[in-house]
Amino acid sequence: MSDPTPDPERPRNFPPPPLAHEDASAAAIGVPAEQVDAVRGAGLRKGRIFAWALWDWGSASFNAVVTTFVFTVYITSSAFGPKGQLEAWLGWALAAAGLLIAVLAPVTGQRSDTSGRRKLWLAVNTYLVVAITAALFFVEASPEFFVLGLVLLAAGNIFFEFAGVNYNAMIAQVSTPASIGKVSGFGWGMGYVGGIVLLLILYFGFISPEVGWFGVTGENGMDVRISMLIAAAWFGIFALPVLFAVPEYRGTGTAREKVSFFASYRRLFGDIAGLWRERRNTVWFLLASAVFRDGLAGVFTFGGVLAASVFGFSAGEVIIFAVAANVVAGVSTILIGLLDDRLGPKPVILASLVGIVVFGLVVFFLHDGGQIVFWTAGLGLCPFVGPAQSASRSFLARIIPAGREGEVFGLYATTGRAVSFLAPTAFALFVGIGGEPYFGILGIVLVVAAGLALLIPVRAESRQLS
Repeated sequence: MSDPTPDPERPRNFPPPPLAHEDASAAAIGVPAEQVDAVRGAGLRKGRIFAWALWDWGSASFNAVVTTFVFTVYITSSAFGPKGQLEAWLGWALAAAGLLIAVLAPVTGQRSDTSGRRKLWLAVNTYLVVAITAALFFVEASPEFFVLGLVLLAAGNIFFEFAGVNYNAMIAQVSTPASIGKVSGFGWGMGYVGGIVLLLILYFGFISPEVGWFGVTGENGMDVRISMLIAAAWFGIFALPVLFAVPEYRGTGTAREKVSFFASYRRLFGDIAGLWRERRNTVWFLLASAVFRDGLAGVFTFGGVLAASVFGFSAGEVIIFAVAANVVAGVSTILIGLLDDRLGPKPVILASLVGIVVFGLVVFFLHDGGQIVFWTAGLGLCPFVGPAQSASRSFLARIIPAGREGEVFGLYATTGRAVSFLAPTAFALFVGIGGEPYFGILGIVLVVAAGLALLIPVRAESRQLS
């Protein structure tokens, strides 16, 4: 056996001659095998976390570019028909997509758990979204292409949510109970920052200038259509690392008996009934989180509308504010994820929701102050949005039974979709009552406050469901 005593004249990182077993090189320079295993495991874990978070970075191209700032604005422009009707049809299309997601998400998640093909279905649904995003290139700026755009947008939302169910379920494969908050925050923060990086590239490269890169102009919507191809490529590329770095799921969920598609619903209803009987607290959390998550979605959905209609922002200024808001939200989400692991997710969520309510009311009461109010109070609100979303995911991930992550995150998606009408309805209702757009702020604040009230009695739990 070789002498493990290190040679004082040889640098510690100098590779010694090959020895008899895998860790013999480390032994030859005096490094204990336990330390080697720990370093190797930590490096592998960090690599998997980064690969997992890159999916969030890439998927933000669909959230930021397709559904929020670029394509939905394009398809509701005057080139496609009269204003008012277009927004209504867009709402109906997304509502139909939401209904299908609510019905199918828990079962598709459950079946990916029991089949041991969680990563496979993440890949399938992700690249269906990539293909659909690329197909948006064919939606020309003309009324006859409006229906095609709606169908593609609705389909993209459906498959994006299905992919998200499997992606969220994988957090248990890349984190530990001690790090799940930090990992969730890192992923969510990467999503914010990645979407904004892409948005800046598209805005300054193609959408803002009269003649963009490669001579692209806005004629027939070509600037937006080219942006869809780039967004598709962005998602497709950054979704690859998680598929190579994180192993396929082979946990306890695969031990459950495989049943037919329709029998999956019987199993689902039985599981829900079991949750209600045995762990009603989890059901209340799903309800509370659905309400406040819809309020959080309303913050970004209507933020741009309020910036333009109430505070006089131009289209370019709205984009710049959106970039700043998402950067602030992304950085805060990553940093506050550390507190999630130290204090638990519930205090993070409660503090975040209180912050959103307070700053939302400041924006409402000081709306006559002009753009400086929106820049200061609006940005003051942004650091609370991401942490609330991230901590909500980590709260649920901590208590999901091993092997049922896909199913329960499917329920998470379903409950969110079931109440997704709340923020838009409250916004429209308060605008109607007050007669001015800024009254819509109260509607969004009310939804967030309702979610906060529902969350307060929910017990913070750290143990998994049985």
